[in-house]
Amino acid sequence: MNEKFLDGKGVLITGGASGFGEATALSLAKKGADIVLVDIDEAKLNNVVQKIKKETEAQVFPLICDVSDSEEVQNMAKKAFHELDNIYVLFNNAGIGNIYGPDLLRMKEDIFDSIINTNLRGQWLVAKYICKKMKRQKLEPLAGKVICTASIAGVVANPKLCAYSISKAGVISMMKSLAKTLAPKITVNAISPGYHVTGIYKTYEAMKATMNDGNVKTPLNRVGTIDDVVKLILYLVSDKSNFTTGHNFIIDGGIAEVGLPANYLDSDV
Repeated sequence: MNEKFLDGKGVLITGGASGFGEATALSLAKKGADIVLVDIDEAKLNNVVQKIKKETEAQVFPLICDVSDSEEVQNMAKKAFHELDNIYVLFNNAGIGNIYGPDLLRMKEDIFDSIINTNLRGQWLVAKYICKKMKRQKLEPLAGKVICTASIAGVVANPKLCAYSISKAGVISMMKSLAKTLAPKITVNAISPGYHVTGIYKTYEAMKATMNDGNVKTPLNRVGTIDDVVKLILYLVSDKSNFTTGHNFIIDGGIAEVGLPANYLDSDV
């Protein structure tokens, strides 16, 4: 793979101040991309921008935005296209988790609404206002690539992360609709991480506790890393994935498909 295969390409990453967003931004900047980093946490965002500028020659532009707010997203999109000549990659990554434990019937309405509004509505709004212009770009052979962050919780529902599971199942469905809408000029795919020490899990101990509680078994016998996800994203933004669209890439060490996903069944059979 060409070391600078994203030279001259613009990248927009939401949820760029930490986790997958931060690591992806640094990796794609090293591949030659100029970056618009979007997050709601201004202090963390500025720290990431300074780190990328220190380690690469990329132009990096921080934009503060609540992705669940339509007006803020529209303003962000205008500023992003003002800063960049093109947006070739949209990493639609911003998201939040819900409190672990309460089932769907005990979930408070305000918590449910905030998770759906950020994780699902937020990704829709960002795609709506970025992809309208992206699809008119005169880039060849593709005008752009979209990657949506979903989760294995959206593939196999986790009743102790119920609102989160619903939001991520929605992201996978939305991705497929976008892939049909934006073909043939833009590819749209999703990634579904499993248990990685980032995002909704701040520490290994917290993550392992939820895995033990749900009797999770991982065929590859380790937890995921941020680097595992970045390597997948590098493939998806490269020309090696130009014939791939509408697909949900599960990256979980095999849990969802050949392992044992989270389950809390009280059964003697």
